[in-house]
Amino acid sequence: MMLRFSSAGYAVLFCLLCSLLWGLPRTSNAQDAPPKREMRGVWIATVENIDWPSSRSLTPDQQRREYRRMLDIQKRNGINAVFVQIRPAADAFYQSDLEPWSKWLTGQQGKGPNPPYDPLPFLIDEAHARGMEFHAWFNPYRATMDSVTRRLAPNHPYRQHPEWFFRYGGQLLFNPGLPEVRQYITQVILDVVERYDIDGVHFDDYFYPYPEAGRVIHDEQAFQQYNPGNLKLADWRRQNVNLLVEGLHNSIRKTKRWVKFGISPFGVWMNQSEHAEGSATKAFQGYSGLYADAREWMKQGWVDYILPQLYWSSNFKAAPYPTLVEWWSRNHYGRHLYIGQGTYRMLESTKADTTWRNPRELPRQVRVNRSYPTEVAGSVFFSSRSVMANPLHTSDSLRQNLFRYPALIPTMPWMDAVPPMPAQNLVLTRAGSVVTLNWQPGSVAKDGDLARYFVVYRFAEGETPSPDDPRHILALVPKMANQASVLVDTSARAGTEYAYYVTAVDRLHNESTPIRVTTLGRQAEVIVAQAPEPEVPPTRVPTAPMAPRTSSPIPPRPSVHRPETTTTKTKIKTKKRRRGGFFQRIFG
Repeated sequence: MMLRFSSAGYAVLFCLLCSLLWGLPRTSNAQDAPPKREMRGVWIATVENIDWPSSRSLTPDQQRREYRRMLDIQKRNGINAVFVQIRPAADAFYQSDLEPWSKWLTGQQGKGPNPPYDPLPFLIDEAHARGMEFHAWFNPYRATMDSVTRRLAPNHPYRQHPEWFFRYGGQLLFNPGLPEVRQYITQVILDVVERYDIDGVHFDDYFYPYPEAGRVIHDEQAFQQYNPGNLKLADWRRQNVNLLVEGLHNSIRKTKRWVKFGISPFGVWMNQSEHAEGSATKAFQGYSGLYADAREWMKQGWVDYILPQLYWSSNFKAAPYPTLVEWWSRNHYGRHLYIGQGTYRMLESTKADTTWRNPRELPRQVRVNRSYPTEVAGSVFFSSRSVMANPLHTSDSLRQNLFRYPALIPTMPWMDAVPPMPAQNLVLTRAGSVVTLNWQPGSVAKDGDLARYFVVYRFAEGETPSPDDPRHILALVPKMANQASVLVDTSARAGTEYAYYVTAVDRLHNESTPIRVTTLGRQAEVIVAQAPEPEVPPTRVPTAPMAPRTSSPIPPRPSVHRPETTTTKTKIKTKKRRRGGFFQRIFG
């Protein structure tokens, strides 16, 4: 027999149940809490040594020290993801049998590091150790930054297949109209997906080249040979890009189902004056200028996130930042929408957009993003060096205010909606004001995933336990291989009672139900406060709604300080999770 409630009755019952389930009085709320789930990323550009390494002449030890320092600073800034350029121009910042070592890594293209090492595992591991996602950034079509071919390494693809390229604007570029080019680029990227533990594959805005006056793209032969549908030239070029995007998306998903694929297109798709569905802007257009139909990629579900580069201020008349955020919020078709923001603009002395001289501009843009809580899922800043420079004290503003509390990465239910199993065998020890928690990971979830890290929440007497308020996140603790997890809370106050909740999170940031223990000596228990674990949805769901924004970077495991006071540890038995019945009807 089903119980019937009015809407008001459901609200009262929900609040009562939450209070009972979390086990403490309901005296506060999370209404004004910052988002618990939010992408907070930086691009780390390697081309021309923009961000890392700062010089082509650094030794491997110097490169590693510089990268660690960069990540440490960005972690303090609240960053939870890095987008690292590992293939800037048909070259490699990793050991590759397909393309040469990058000259921006070693000073000479084709020359490996000395002493030898593969930088990519190091780059990935250091990011993961700080709780950051690692997105491998590829430039798909650029082959050189100049037209001088004599300095190209013997294994550069131009040496093997010069017919694959055309010259434009003083550069060599792969011809997107050739099927063999699309196959080769896919092969290069899948080689990285297969061999390295990356979290995402990322493209920037360079597809067909930015047009230059008086220059022509010489792809006439490919247009005649590979155009069975007799498309117009512009439509044919867009189709070439679409074929690469669609094919690569499908190949990545077949290779590793958890690796995300995202693109950072030019910030304006089309102006409204030229397309009824365009934005109220008067700017260059990615759709017609670069043959990049970002709207189509999202509509078809070929990308997992879109990251438009909105490097204009709120007052820039041709392309105002708020106008474009609003347009993209209506046109992302259920895929994640992150906004690319130009922190480097605050280091310029341009007179074209003086609003960037206002220290409030970048924080204002972050708040604009957050004014679309279910549509805009975060920010990514270009580039890392400009954020580290703390222009106009903007990084201070992020660290001390907007990014003060941790944020988990938003989930992607079309990729994985199955949470990991809860932690188990939770042990609490208290010695004066110091509380030590020990626990072990749960078993394998039904989709084969294990916990990647754990979230520890702490609530004092009189505070409302809530899983949605990041201000109560004490720490995010990486799972340690073959070890129990440990957290030592040295900020607890003597004489104050606390409830601690521990959740497990998988690599796609699905969060388990919490396991709870209190300093009052209550038995630890799994809290059944959510619907049963959903079935894995189909892989391609272009119109799937975005997951609620409730997530953050995963800081490294807090240092374990063990108090000298001797205490007795009590192992807490974990109750088995129950299903069905009253809770399932209410929360399911």
